[in-house]
Amino acid sequence: MALLLQIPLIVAPRRRQLGKIPSRISLTTLRLGLGLGLGLAPRKSKSKSNRNTVPSSSLHNNRLFVSVSPTMASTAQKVLVPIANGTEPMEAVITTDVLRRAGADVTVGSVENQPRVDAAHAVNILADALVSDYANTVFDLIALPGGMPGATNLRDCAVLESLVKKQAADGRLYAAVCASPAVALGPWGVLKGLKATCYPSFMEQLAPTATAVESRVQVDGRVVTSRGPGTTMEFAVALVEQLYGKEKAKEVSVPLVMRSNHGDEYAITELNPVEWTFDDCPKILVPIANGTEEMEAVMIIDILRRAKANVVVASIEDKVEILASRNVKLVADVLLDEAANLSYDLIVLPGGLGGAQAFANSEKLINLLKQQRESNRPYGAICASPALVLEPLGLLKGKKATAFPALCNKLSDQSAVENRVVVDGNLITSRGPGTTMEFALGIVEKLFGREKALELARAMLFIRP
Repeated sequence: MALLLQIPLIVAPRRRQLGKIPSRISLTTLRLGLGLGLGLAPRKSKSKSNRNTVPSSSLHNNRLFVSVSPTMASTAQKVLVPIANGTEPMEAVITTDVLRRAGADVTVGSVENQPRVDAAHAVNILADALVSDYANTVFDLIALPGGMPGATNLRDCAVLESLVKKQAADGRLYAAVCASPAVALGPWGVLKGLKATCYPSFMEQLAPTATAVESRVQVDGRVVTSRGPGTTMEFAVALVEQLYGKEKAKEVSVPLVMRSNHGDEYAITELNPVEWTFDDCPKILVPIANGTEEMEAVMIIDILRRAKANVVVASIEDKVEILASRNVKLVADVLLDEAANLSYDLIVLPGGLGGAQAFANSEKLINLLKQQRESNRPYGAICASPALVLEPLGLLKGKKATAFPALCNKLSDQSAVENRVVVDGNLITSRGPGTTMEFALGIVEKLFGREKALELARAMLFIRP
């Protein structure tokens, strides 16, 4: 089944009704969630500037940050994220999401002859427009995701090649991750004399066109490169720093709950271990709703499909298309009404404040979750969903769990909340976007074993190969 993502050309959504906000969530918590952690986009910048150059480093260093409130974003920087058939969806969505958290005006452009592209792992993306429509547009940053044959298709786009070459010649920022530094930037000649990195199996191809290094993220002059899906969040935060400075990068990265030990082997905290069983191939339900955090949803879906699980993405709304937290439109495989007719080896909820609120108001989903626990089948949640969905339903009773840091005070048992991923019997919970890979790998570990999870973690460069 395919998951369709449509990413519109806007920085922040119009105000939308999210349902009743729990009275115990403070204004401070809501501000944190609005900007960066719980999956609500910051307010759109009023700036309509179409600058020909990015601000100089001195302006970056002297920028006045009058408040750390994410609703007061710096002037929007214009960013192009080109996509193609075969693009790695985690790299495209993480880059887009993180940059939009910083207030950037991100345009996702298809290099194909239509907006819709067939990305990897049965994820389809509908771009804002075609790259050819932006042939004469000036961007502050052009950032290429990887994936194969996505990187090759980006390389073969003459308009994109011209844009990136002009970007380099004019001293503006450009970037690439995974296969794209070697497959696209190298052949275009924009890495000459510069240090760069890429996906390990493409390092030999990169070597003749750049000084190849094995850094997780490499910044040299106005080019930023990185290695794969597991380094993309670091890559995206580095791009925020290049565009807006260190203070903004810190403001964006802290609520993501990123790891400090990048590249080290991950660990999950497991209590009361039980075996998670299934017949033949595990069937997993991933519900999505308006306000779902798209990074969390896409990483869960992508990684579980890499493990060859049968992942069903179901919209709890009255249509398959939902508006996610950073203005990414996801189109589910089915409506929950149809999905509810089946039984699942695992039900796993992504986070996002609006999405969690919608989950908590879905009687059909509530019934599925209750049936899952009553039949001793696994279920899980991340970010806002453990606190706003599982806890009120009594599905954390007698269990250790964690959640988004600002919502952990809503859990009745807070003894395990500092752990990044907690497994207690048939329950798995986690904290936020920056813990989602560990969360998904923890699920793989429970279903397929530790070795399979480590194999995927290495392949994605989440841990050192």
